[in-house]
Amino acid sequence: MAIKCIGILTSGGDAPGMNAAIRAVTRTAIYNGYKVKGIMRGYHGLVTGEIVEFKSQSVSNIIQKGGTILKTARSKEFRTEEGRRQAYENMKAEGIDALVVIGGDGSLSGAQQFAEEFDVPIVGLPGTIDNDVDGTDETIGYDTALNTIVDAVDKLRDTASSHERLFFVEVMGNTAGYLALNGAIASGAEAAIIPERETEVDQLADLIHNGFRKSKNSAIVLVAENKATGGALGLAERIKKEFPEFDARVTILGHLQRGGSPTAKDRILASKMGAMAIEALSEGQRNVMIGIKNGELVYVPFKKAIAHSQQMDLKDLDIVKILSM
Repeated sequence: MAIKCIGILTSGGDAPGMNAAIRAVTRTAIYNGYKVKGIMRGYHGLVTGEIVEFKSQSVSNIIQKGGTILKTARSKEFRTEEGRRQAYENMKAEGIDALVVIGGDGSLSGAQQFAEEFDVPIVGLPGTIDNDVDGTDETIGYDTALNTIVDAVDKLRDTASSHERLFFVEVMGNTAGYLALNGAIASGAEAAIIPERETEVDQLADLIHNGFRKSKNSAIVLVAENKATGGALGLAERIKKEFPEFDARVTILGHLQRGGSPTAKDRILASKMGAMAIEALSEGQRNVMIGIKNGELVYVPFKKAIAHSQQMDLKDLDIVKILSM
């Protein structure tokens, strides 16, 4: 069946650049003769029927804005067969023939299941600050979040240099340490504690015993939020008990990392991916995510995108260590 109308939704945690992607999808679709409908509040809005028609002017003046004009929400209903059936009925009632889903691995997992159950053509865009989607070198929002972290650490270093303290800065990335590791490299932090190494070494003990303060009177350590380590607060508690000679302080950046105007890099990435999503649907592609590999946009099957098989290069931890001497 020929596609005449395309629906767009954003799902999961918001990421800077989502609006640039919405703009690109909308205008490229209209340019190619498709109707466009915006689905509010992610899969929840698909279940409840919160769907509005989008014109070119609907996405005017949004490329510079953080967040998502389509809003985002979790949906318990969409996780049930009944809920997905209702979502499909609402989609057909609105005349939507295909979907573009912008979100992280959870959103893409939902897209894969929905596509398989109801034979719906869906193209995904990787929108998450964690950069933890397989098949793509970068995700929409990652670069902006990284710059937010670097800016915060730069400010923190001003006070760190005035006190002889160990500063733990917690960043997002529950299962992926990209923000912590690359944030540490970019900000000149003394160490990064990441989920990828939690099973092979006691990272805190390693940090202390390697004498991080041999040549410095203060140190900044980036910590990925993580249940296994307890995050920055858990590590600070360990310092009190196991290494009381050190004075530890904690800064949790939290949702600050998701906000702000997207960087030029994120705007360009989101715009190119958004345009490519429409090209993919026009070519008959389905159940694929648009990724970027070695500077080239590529199609990534949903199954690969959500596989969690992508490995981080842990050699970069050595760079942090060497450069912080």
